[in-house]
Amino acid sequence: MSREIDERKKRKALRKLRKAAMLAELGQGPELSDWEKQFLEEVEERIETYGSAFHDLEKGGADEPLSALQSLKLREIDKKARGKGKTGFKSKNSKKPQFKPRIRQLDEDIDEPVPTPISEQASKGLKLVKASDLPVAQETKASQDKPISEPQKRPSGRPVFRVIEGGADKD
Repeated sequence: MSREIDERKKRKALRKLRKAAMLAELGQGPELSDWEKQFLEEVEERIETYGSAFHDLEKGGADEPLSALQSLKLREIDKKARGKGKTGFKSKNSKKPQFKPRIRQLDEDIDEPVPTPISEQASKGLKLVKASDLPVAQETKASQDKPISEPQKRPSGRPVFRVIEGGADKD
């Protein structure tokens, strides 16, 4: 089943396909691979037969003869046939690695040893104590025995409406 595709769009797509194939034959750019030649032939045949080169409407517009990816590939083949090559992000010098992490040694700029927390405490006259040796605080026992108090209740009734003299609507 063929979809209703505008004749001008079909002719435009066929013209682009044929022009890319013709430029590739003239040899202005590098030679097309077998896959690219087969792609051009099959897409041209489908457009002539069915009016469109794709069936799944998720891949392109219903009124378009080529899907989005087919259009993209056709543009790439056309550029290759013209000898322009691919465009995109390129590194200035491909021999160098693209990413080189900066590694910094943390102790390079420190001459003296860094005191540990235990040595800091010992210098202040503090000592380590086991938790079992700590005295049990009376406050904690007393706070555990108290019942949990309920939050304060809001006053019931209507809120009070007050008029402030000297507002914006002063006559």
